[in-house]
Amino acid sequence: MRFIFSASLAAALLFPCAVQAEDGKLDVSLEIRARVEALDGQFRPGVADSDVALLTRVLLAAEYDAGRIRIGGEMIDARSFFERTGSSVSTTEVDTLEPIQAYIATDLSDQAKLIAGRFTLNLGSRRLVARNAFRNTINSFTGVQAVLGDKARGATLFWMLPQARLPDEPDRLQDNGQALNRERGAPRFFGAYGHADLPGAGEVQGTLLRLAERDDADIPTRNRHLWTAGLRLVQLPKAGTFDWDVEGAYQWGRARQSTAATDRIDRKVAAGFVHAEAGYTFRSGWQLRPALGLDFGSGDGSSATFTRFDPLYSARGFDFGPTSYYGALSRTNIVSPFARLDMKPGKRSDAQVTARPLWLASATDQFAVTGVRDAAGAAGKWAGMQIDARVRRTLAEKLRLAVGALILAKGRFLEDAPNAPQTGDTHYAYVELTAGF
Repeated sequence: MRFIFSASLAAALLFPCAVQAEDGKLDVSLEIRARVEALDGQFRPGVADSDVALLTRVLLAAEYDAGRIRIGGEMIDARSFFERTGSSVSTTEVDTLEPIQAYIATDLSDQAKLIAGRFTLNLGSRRLVARNAFRNTINSFTGVQAVLGDKARGATLFWMLPQARLPDEPDRLQDNGQALNRERGAPRFFGAYGHADLPGAGEVQGTLLRLAERDDADIPTRNRHLWTAGLRLVQLPKAGTFDWDVEGAYQWGRARQSTAATDRIDRKVAAGFVHAEAGYTFRSGWQLRPALGLDFGSGDGSSATFTRFDPLYSARGFDFGPTSYYGALSRTNIVSPFARLDMKPGKRSDAQVTARPLWLASATDQFAVTGVRDAAGAAGKWAGMQIDARVRRTLAEKLRLAVGALILAKGRFLEDAPNAPQTGDTHYAYVELTAGF
């Protein structure tokens, strides 16, 4: 294989497209996204009561295909502007000038592929390991993965080191500071994922994951040493048919309750999550799809065993609504039935409305990822009601507009817990424009 940096490559970087190089093909793509977000009635303790921000994300990806060997890379530049003093801005919004992919891949056969280097990864439903979509920043890993089989049945085996996004100091994040990401706490993350079509309809998916980490000299961790086993049965939505999605995972091992240097107690872990959903898609009109479902994630109680489920490297926006500057809900310490309505008013548009009441699985643990906690359990388990809606429309071939809004009507827990902000109900909205080249 011979790769020549030429005028054609320079043109590809400026004008993304497919370029035929001397011995292969170079694919270059560019995506630019801008999103304005506004939130008031903050639910997080210790941050600004309201916030507004402009989030931008630029993704530049390239892959040179020389036949059996491919070399690829991707840069991200994710920034946040105009957020208020005391904002909740974090590494979920900011990751400036970072190579999130730099890999070499080879096809060992028609049904076997090997990838090594830095890469992003989706596994199955994305409820345990995911390349983030709505979130401004993206999970990235360094290691090796083997992809076996085809669409009907196959497996993914991997061993990798999760990348921690840096910098993570609030003042540097508000300045969109830059630092290369790296592994923190010497994390080792490995496992296997498999899938197979079921006779008649649907698919079964199985996952077994192992995460092991430890404190560095300057980086505290929870010293998680976790096994997670998951199983999913799914039938994807299709016009004129019922669909379902049932998934559960059990987690065991040991971990510490916090990252505090004084916390030296390794606790036994026994935790889990469940997602169950069923819907029906009508053939005519707007292809309405009403669905009912339930999300459960265990929370930590008063026993010696640690029972809060760890969501690992998952995505959650497709289940729980917007993340980013909102992102109150997660697959941990939550019980939430829901009703959802999807619709397609036309070929270029889609919309969704979801309503979900919210309870805590454990009254003494923090609710989901809000940071609100009542160690005595006196505030009860009722957290409130969330209603969110979004509309997306394709304006041109690779230009998409999305608009969303949400209300979190706070229940007793989010009003009466000792550290709950007294800010009233939470309102959140965003407008997003994405262009691809």
